[in-house]
Amino acid sequence: MFFEFGFGALAALVIAFIVTSIRILREYERGVVFQLGRFWKVKGPGLVLLIPGIQQMVRVDLRTVVLDVPTQDVISRDNVSVKVNAVLYFRVVDPEKAIIQVANFFEATSQLAQTTLRSVLGKHELDDMLAERERLNIDIQQVLDSQTDAWGIKVTTVEIKHVDLNESMVRAIARQAEAERERRAKVIHAEGELQASEKLMQAAHVLAQQPGAMQLRYMQTLSTIAGDKSSTIVFPLPIELLSGMIDMREKPPPGPAIT
Repeated sequence: MFFEFGFGALAALVIAFIVTSIRILREYERGVVFQLGRFWKVKGPGLVLLIPGIQQMVRVDLRTVVLDVPTQDVISRDNVSVKVNAVLYFRVVDPEKAIIQVANFFEATSQLAQTTLRSVLGKHELDDMLAERERLNIDIQQVLDSQTDAWGIKVTTVEIKHVDLNESMVRAIARQAEAERERRAKVIHAEGELQASEKLMQAAHVLAQQPGAMQLRYMQTLSTIAGDKSSTIVFPLPIELLSGMIDMREKPPPGPAIT
């Protein structure tokens, strides 16, 4: 009887030992195993056997994590206060570093993303935040990736989601955009006047070299005036014709011939 009880207890102990020593890791998981408090190795995925009481394991997820960076108050280089939030994508590439080098890699990455967002955007002007988001995303990603590399973290993407301005700044930007449109309209008008003056100068040069062309232009002008509904038509006369008529009036009539 005692022997059967002892055998049953031993069997139960062996089963409990086996159950507590078995770990199953999924394809996207790794186990950082410590033996007597010291790092031993990274194991997984699949079936992992541990020695109860001697070995402990910490699970690490290798999938990409989406981190929403809270809204940050940022003062741009041109002293404009804005509120900016972003989204961060990162994953663990070295489970050993992610567990040993930092206490909580998720919280550490979140805090580092907030401070980096403020520091990087604070070096740029408001126009860059609104128009150069792609470049700013790359700058923030590179800074974060270089700093989290010691933790075994790879920051793959950073996206600025919103840049919120107060109402007074929105109105100022609208006035600036309107002034810019007016400036462009004036520049285009001035360029048109310049091109028109150049063409007129070329036309005047051609007409001055060809008197016949001047007469044709004169006749075209008369045709245009005649086709109009105006009741008064002014015909310009060349100065040469008027001077010839004056000379004829001033000359005395020829007298009788003296024989």
